[in-house]
Order: sequence, then structure tokens, then C-alpha cells
Amino acid sequence: MPQFTDTALEAVSAIQSGENVWCHSMAATPTVLLEALAVHARSLSNVTMMQLHLEHAEAIADPELEGRLRNRCFFAGKTTRQLINEGRADYVPMFLSEIPKEFRRGHQRVDTALVQVSTPDQHGNCSLGISVEATAAACDVAGRIIAHMNPNMPRTHGDSFINLRDIAFAYVEETPLITLEHGEISDVEQRIGEIVSSRVRDGDCLQMGIGAIPDAALSFLHDRRDLGVHTEMFSDGVLDLIEAGVITNDNKKIARGRTVTGFVMGSERLYRFVDDNPEVTFLDIEFVNNPVVIAKNPQVTSINSAIQIDLTGQVCADSMGHKIYSGVGGQVDFVLGATFSDHGKSIIALPSTAKHGALSRLVPALERGAGVVTTRAAVDYVVTEYGIAELRGRSIAERARDLINIAHPDYREILSRAARDDLGLAI
Repeated sequence: MPQFTDTALEAVSAIQSGENVWCHSMAATPTVLLEALAVHARSLSNVTMMQLHLEHAEAIADPELEGRLRNRCFFAGKTTRQLINEGRADYVPMFLSEIPKEFRRGHQRVDTALVQVSTPDQHGNCSLGISVEATAAACDVAGRIIAHMNPNMPRTHGDSFINLRDIAFAYVEETPLITLEHGEISDVEQRIGEIVSSRVRDGDCLQMGIGAIPDAALSFLHDRRDLGVHTEMFSDGVLDLIEAGVITNDNKKIARGRTVTGFVMGSERLYRFVDDNPEVTFLDIEFVNNPVVIAKNPQVTSINSAIQIDLTGQVCADSMGHKIYSGVGGQVDFVLGATFSDHGKSIIALPSTAKHGALSRLVPALERGAGVVTTRAAVDYVVTEYGIAELRGRSIAERARDLINIAHPDYREILSRAARDDLGLAI
């Protein structure tokens, strides 16, 4: 049984100098524990905070924690982006599917896991709720688990359960869950979503990210039948399709009849939907994002985004030049899974420009320092608001020509000239 504490500060007080701490991520970020740790860490040194993407975690980004607590990020977010690019935090580029393996093999030591869980059921089982991702693996190997027990956390099915006997310290407080408000979808995003949806067929198994473009694409799929979902995450965009009977998961081979995910992030409506819902299965991200597992489903359609794509088809999705912006995440996991799926396909969708049209996102060469997340040999389709370019099996010249055709008209002549002069292509 855990030791129940009166305050969050008491709960985290067992953490000592030199420890590696893993923090539950996404909308399940245990902010009350992080705020307490930011206080406790002022008496410590060399604590490493390992994380995917944390929400509302400004407390542990305080400059006063320099030398006391250092963030080690597998994905950069609002709180850590500046720290990483100033050298005050560390970014670890890694496929999302590989992170649990690093824990289980002991390559990334986890001394303490900070989690946010539901209250226990009659058997003493708490749930990781809306975010299993790599946290289930971290809890498997952690020397101790410190839990914020929140009555508002949904009880989800799958790999989400932690028994009371495995929790060292627990602090109980009812707090609102972190929600994500979806903004208005722009005309450009709506057009991209419409083009993406044109490549989705009856029976396809979908993986999509978060944001306006996936939501726009999903809004055009109400006339499809028997779609499935096997994805690292989903948001509110899938709910209408599930409730309309469009998403049935009947054509899947893995977890047939169930929606498979690693985490969700969205509205209170979404969290109510997944609460005690056996038709939604939250699984360890090592399984969810394993390309071999993904490929067992037929007709996998992966939908991802990018920061830049060069005229040969190389995809940069984690940095702007040398500046880290996000992370490798699960893009390559699902691109590969879709490639080896029977009749599968991968789609990279992005607006043609950035900074209100001041920059083209289709470029002759990636910006100096930019990381290639997905190689040019892996991508099937690239979509902008101006159309779709098919890259699979195409030569460099053919790719460049088709990518230029879906660039913003203001940049097509510049791109064509660069293709001729810099790449030596007969465009």
C-alpha cells in the first residue's frame, strides 16, 4: 500500500539528488507534483526530469533550478523548446516506439516515476487514464512510483492499470484535467483536409496526429464505411465518426472492433467518451507504434505533418534549421508501418507556406542544420492546399516537378530555377 501524504510536497520529498525522474506526459501531466518538485528541487542537485511532452509545466523550467533540475526531452514543447535551444535542457531524438525499450533495457535509468492516476477500484487498481504512452514502461522499471490520485481521471482499458501495492507515495486531490481547445479551421487547412480525405478508402485503418488538418480530414469522411483507428493518439475529431458508425474497426487484424491508441488529448467530451469504454484500448507505445504490429492491419493510412520538405522528398519534422521545435515522435513508426501494410500508404500534409506566406515550406534543400525525420525513400504522398504529389517510385526529377506543382504559386518559379541550377534537374 502507498503512503498517503497530506501535501504534494510530502509526496515528492523522497526524490534525492542525482535521480532520473520520469514524468507522465501530455494531458496527464501531474502538474501538482511538478510544482511541488520545483520547490523540493531547490535543496537538491543534478535531478534529471525525463519527459515526452509536458503541459503546464512552467514550474520546472524556472531558471533558478539551473544545476538542480535539468529537463531531458524526447519531444520539445512550449515549456522546454527555449531551454533546449539555449543549451539548458537536452533533446533526445528517438522514435517513439523505441523509448519504452530504452527503459526496459536499462539504457535510460528511471529512479522515480511521477504519474497522475484515477482513484482505485475495488481491486486496488488505479488507471493511467488518458495517457499510457511510454509511462507504462517507465512505471514497470521505476524504483518508486509517486502518484497524484485525481478523482477526475478517467479509468481506461488496456495497459493503463497500476495497483496500489506498486505505488510508494500517493497524494489525493481533485483537479480539472488539462483540455485542448480546438481553434477555427482555416480555409487552407480545410482544403488540405479535403485533399487528404480523397485518399481514404472504405476499410482504411487510420493514424492521425493532432491539429486542424487531421480534424479537417476527418470531417470529410462521413460517407466512408468501416474505418479503423490504430494511432499513437487521437483527439475530438474521431468522436463524430465513431458515433455515426463510420469508424467500426471491423477491417482491422489487431484489436478488431476496438480503437487502439497510446494517449488522447482534447475536450471533456473526449475524456467522458473514453472513461470505462472497452471499445477504446490504451496500449504501451512500444506495441502501438511498432511498425511490425502496425503493418498487420490492412490498408493503414498514416497522416502526418512536416516543417519543411525538400524537392527530393526529404521530410524535416522536428527542427527549424538547428533550432529544435518538436521531436521525431511516431511519424517514422507509422510511415514504415503503412509502407508494409497491405494496400497501405503514408501521407505528409502541410500548408505550402509559413509566416503568413513569407516562406515556402517546399524548398530546394532543407535549411542548414535541419534534421531528416522521414527519408525521401519512405513517403508516398505529399499534400498541400494546391494538390497532391505522389513520390513512391518516382525519380528525383519527377518528384521535384510534382512538388513544385503543389507549392504556392509565388514560389514555383524560384523552386524551378533552383531545381535546374542547384540540383541539375531538367525541369
